[in-house]
Amino acid sequence: MLTLAGASLLATLATVPALAEPMATLDRNGSLVAVEPYAPNIVRVTIALDRTLANAAPGPGPNAQSNAAGWTRRSDTTGDIFASSGMTLTVNAQPWPKAPSQMERYFAPSLPPVSLSIADGAGRVLTRMDGWEMAPHTVNGEKTFRVGASFADTPDTHYYGLGQNQEGTLDLRGRTIDCRHNYDAPAGETVCVPFMVTNKGYGIVWDNPSALTVSPGLHNGTHFQSNVGERVSFFLITGATTDALYAGYAQLTGRTPLPPKAAFGLIQSKARYETQAELLGIADGYRSRGYPLDIMVLDWFHWTRMGQLDIDRTYFPDPKGMNDKLRAMGMHSIISVWPRFERESRYYNMLAAKGWLLKDHDGNVVDGLPIRADRAGALIDSTNPDARAWYWQTIRDNIASQGFEWYWLDETEPDLVPDGNLFSIGSGDRYHNLFPLVHTSGVADGSARDRPNLRNLILSRAAYLGTQRNGGLFWSSDIKSTWEAYRRQIPTGLGFTASGHAYWGSDIGGWQWPSGPAAARPVLLDPAGATAMAPDYRDYPELFTRWFAYSVFTPTLRIHGQRPGTAVWEYGKAAEPVIADFLKLRYALMPYLYAMGRHTYDTGAPFMRALFMDFPADPAAATIGDQYMFGPAFLVAPVTEQGQTSRPVYLPAGADWYDYWTNRKYTGGQTVTVAAPIDKIPLFVRAGSIVPIGAPVMSTATRQPLESVMVYPGRDTSFALYDDEGVTNAYRQGGQSATLRWDDRTGRLTASGRLPTGQALPGLVKVIQPAAGAN
Repeated sequence: MLTLAGASLLATLATVPALAEPMATLDRNGSLVAVEPYAPNIVRVTIALDRTLANAAPGPGPNAQSNAAGWTRRSDTTGDIFASSGMTLTVNAQPWPKAPSQMERYFAPSLPPVSLSIADGAGRVLTRMDGWEMAPHTVNGEKTFRVGASFADTPDTHYYGLGQNQEGTLDLRGRTIDCRHNYDAPAGETVCVPFMVTNKGYGIVWDNPSALTVSPGLHNGTHFQSNVGERVSFFLITGATTDALYAGYAQLTGRTPLPPKAAFGLIQSKARYETQAELLGIADGYRSRGYPLDIMVLDWFHWTRMGQLDIDRTYFPDPKGMNDKLRAMGMHSIISVWPRFERESRYYNMLAAKGWLLKDHDGNVVDGLPIRADRAGALIDSTNPDARAWYWQTIRDNIASQGFEWYWLDETEPDLVPDGNLFSIGSGDRYHNLFPLVHTSGVADGSARDRPNLRNLILSRAAYLGTQRNGGLFWSSDIKSTWEAYRRQIPTGLGFTASGHAYWGSDIGGWQWPSGPAAARPVLLDPAGATAMAPDYRDYPELFTRWFAYSVFTPTLRIHGQRPGTAVWEYGKAAEPVIADFLKLRYALMPYLYAMGRHTYDTGAPFMRALFMDFPADPAAATIGDQYMFGPAFLVAPVTEQGQTSRPVYLPAGADWYDYWTNRKYTGGQTVTVAAPIDKIPLFVRAGSIVPIGAPVMSTATRQPLESVMVYPGRDTSFALYDDEGVTNAYRQGGQSATLRWDDRTGRLTASGRLPTGQALPGLVKVIQPAAGAN
C-alpha cells in the first residue's frame, strides 16, 4: 500500500519535488477531497478515505510545486467553490446519507459519494466528475484496490491523447483504451501517457502509474480506472485553446528541451551494422552521392555480451576513431544501450548483490520471461536512484569515452514486463507504466551533470508523464513493413503528440523483415536494383518512398529496419532519385523546423498537430486522423494506399489554402481531390504563412544560409525565425532570433531585427501568386 514515506520517495523522482499543499481538504461524509491549485488553470483533486493519502504528494511525473496564488474559496448551499481567472471548481455538497432502500442495499456502493464540476474562467461548465470508486482486490501479493472516477460527456466532445495507440483512429470517443506499455499489443506497441485532452477546453492528467483503462465518451460518460491504488488523484487543465492545455501540461510536468539541430536531420540506422567498416561505408555513401545526413546509429549487439556495456573490438576495433571520422564528415552518432544483463555479463553478480535488478517475491533476480524466447537477461531496476546513477556512470566511462554523443535507450517499456515482480519502490504492477520516466531520467540527469555543454538527446521506445523533459525522441517501436502498418502511423503519431510529447517518428519502411501481400495494383516504382528486400516484395520500394515522404513531415526523420540494406540508394534505381529529392526538401525546410522546435520549447505546443488543434470551429476537423498540420503553415495528407496516384484532401474551414506544388489556391471548408504521383505528397500551405527555406547543406554542422523566405498571402501573419549553433545548451539563455511580419494590405514583409543568418531580408522574399484555376 502507498504510504506517506512512499509518496515522499516518489517525489524525489521529480526534478523539483511536487509539494503537497492542499488549499483545502473537504469531508464529504467520510470521503476526503483535497483541492490543490498549481496555476490559475491547473488544479489537482485527490479523493481518499485516509487523510494522509488525500494530502500526500502526487505520484511520479508531475514536477511542479503547488501554487494557490490568485485562487479564492467560498462556500454556499451548493458546496465549496474554488475560483481563479482560469477555472472554477465546485465540490458539490453532499446530504447526510439516508438509510438505503431494499434495492439500494443490494446495489449501493460502500463509498460516500463525491461529485464536482469544472467551469472555465467565464463560468461555462466544461465537465463534471460524478462518481469515484475503490474496489478491493489483491494484486502481486498486495491487498489493494481498483480506483477510478467517472466524468460527464456531451455528444460533441472528442478525446485525444493517452499516449501511443496503433489501432488506426485518432478520436478516442466511444472506445476503451488499455493504457499500459505493451510491446506485444496486436496493432503495434502501446505506450501510456495518461494525459487526455478534449475539444471542449479541458484536459485531464491521471495521476497513477499502474495499468489504466479509459473509456472516453462511452455510454454518455468517460471512465478512468487504475489497476492498483488507494486513492483517486488527477489534475484538471483548462484553456481557451489547445495550446493553452499544452502550456499547462508543460508547466505541470516539465518543458520539452530543444533537441540538437542534428536531430531534425536524417538519422540513418539499420538492425544492424555488423562492423565499423560497414557503418563508415554507409556514411561515405551518403557523402559521395551528395545526400545530406546528420546522424549514424549503431544498433544492438555491438557489445560482447548483453549487459557488458561495451563495444566488441573484434568488429569495431577503433570506435573513437570511427566517431572522429563521422565528425570530420559533419555527422554525429547514437548508440543503442539496453537495460538488460545476462548472467554471464561482467556486471550481473554485482548488480544482483546490490539489489539493483528486478526481483521476484522470493528475492531472486528475474532472468527473462516465458512470453517470448528472446527475453533473456535481467532488468536493471531504474526506480532505484543508486542503480540509475551507476548505469549512467558506466555508459559515460565505457561508451561516451569512445566519442558516442547520444544514446538510444531501447526497451524502455520495459520489455521484461514488471507485473508480478518487485521494483525497489514496490510492486511492478503498482508502477507498471513508470519505467520510461525513471530510466530516461537517469541518463538525462547524468548527462546534464557531466556534460553540461552538450545538448542531450535520448532515443526512447516508451514514454510517461514528464518524459518529454528528458530530451526524448520517441518512436512507434518494431512495427511491420506493410502498407497497413504505415497507414496506422499517421493517427498513431498524432495521438502521441496530442499527449504533450512533441517528438515522435517511426522506423521508415517498418522494422520487421519486409514481407507483405502481393501488390493489388501496378507498382509505381520499378524495383530493379533494389537490395532492401526479397525480389517478390515488388511494391516495397513504393511503400518505402511513400513512408519516407510522410516522414519528411514528422518531427524526426529516421530510417531503420531489419533488412539487408536501409540507405536511400538500396530501394532501386527508380526510387533513389525520388527519395533523394524528398530528403533535400527536408533539409530545405530546416530553418522552419528548427524554429518550430524553439517554439515548442517556449510554449509546450507540439508542431505535428492534428487538425482539431488549429481548427476548433470546424466540426469536420475534429475526427480527421489521416491529415495534419506541420507547424502553422503546412497541411500534410500522406498517401497510404499502394498504387494510389490521387487522394481526397479536406481543407479546413476558416482559411484559404495553396497547393504547395502548383500554387493553386482553394477556399477552405471543402474536400478536393489532388494528384499524388509517386514523387509528390499532397501538401498545402495555409494562406497567410511565412516559410523560410534554407540553402542546400550536407548536414546541420554547416551553417545554413537562407535561400528564400516564401510568403503565402491571405492574412496578416508573423513568424519567429530562430537559429543557434545547434549543439550546446546556450539556447536556454537565448539565441539569434528575428520576428518576420507580413502586412497583407501593403504586401510588405519586415523583420524585427537582424536575421539570425546575418543576411538582408529584402533580397530573400518571394511572394507567392495564386496559379490560374484557383477556387
